[in-house]
Amino acid sequence: MPKLLSQLVYPADVPKYRRTIYNTNWCLLTKNTGRLLLLAGDQRLEHLNNDFFGPGIDSADNNPEHLFQIAVHAPIGALAIHYGLASRYGYNYRQVNYVIKLNGKTNLISDDPDSHLLATIDQTIELSKEAGFHLVGVGYSIYPGSRYEPRMLAEASQIIIEAHDNGLPVILWIYPRGGKIKNEDDVSLIAGAAGVAVSLGADFVKVRAPKPLTMKNIHRVVEAAGLTKVIFAGGANTSHDKLWHDVSLELKGGSAGLAVGRNIHQYSVEEARERLQVLAALIYENKTLAQATTVFNKKRHAKNNLK
Repeated sequence: MPKLLSQLVYPADVPKYRRTIYNTNWCLLTKNTGRLLLLAGDQRLEHLNNDFFGPGIDSADNNPEHLFQIAVHAPIGALAIHYGLASRYGYNYRQVNYVIKLNGKTNLISDDPDSHLLATIDQTIELSKEAGFHLVGVGYSIYPGSRYEPRMLAEASQIIIEAHDNGLPVILWIYPRGGKIKNEDDVSLIAGAAGVAVSLGADFVKVRAPKPLTMKNIHRVVEAAGLTKVIFAGGANTSHDKLWHDVSLELKGGSAGLAVGRNIHQYSVEEARERLQVLAALIYENKTLAQATTVFNKKRHAKNNLK
């Protein structure tokens, strides 16, 4: 795959003396490609326990350490988690690149969602130094359509300014929600969210995949984001064939990668890493769908023959 770092445009609020740090973090986060495969561990807080325990979910997933055991040898750009989880496990998993999610809420709040700041940039940087792990970026969620939208926009703006001042890339999670939002999968809303992200100066924006998932709709979202790179959410657990197909289509439409959670952590460490290998081949190596899935399909076929 041709290197995409030549396309890196430094945000003007990254001071010149911080550009080396920003470039290092960008290279680690995107594996020198400008694309991102993000393992979403923030769902431990955001989705409560139902996504980690139950029928069809590997029993190991109930333990928070399962995320780290997957991440430590997986071909991901970073693991996204909240400050507290990083403070408990980061020291033991220093090999992992981390994106610290600075705000959060549970899924018990849905009609008019709010999400407060849980940690500051300074606290997060200090934690990474104490634990000895590499902090490659920070994240923040915004819910346009909520009555708390103005505060979240203001907080996100200040976080981006402060993060860039410290050489840290920023990923915004933007999900239009609230009483007036009737269809969260509507492409116009998602493209609008992408426009919010670039208006605030984010490096990446994580949004829902529009429905229907077509090249036209994907391109509309990506174009609306401008110089902010779009990564789509992996969504609820689905068949691996559908996941591969959707990600391949999103990349062809111009997306910069994927943030994936349930489609990975609900499996055993071995199978989770096998799934991530396919996604990494698509995202980082620019392989075709057939090329990326060859090894995975052979392993599935061999396992089926043993049954």
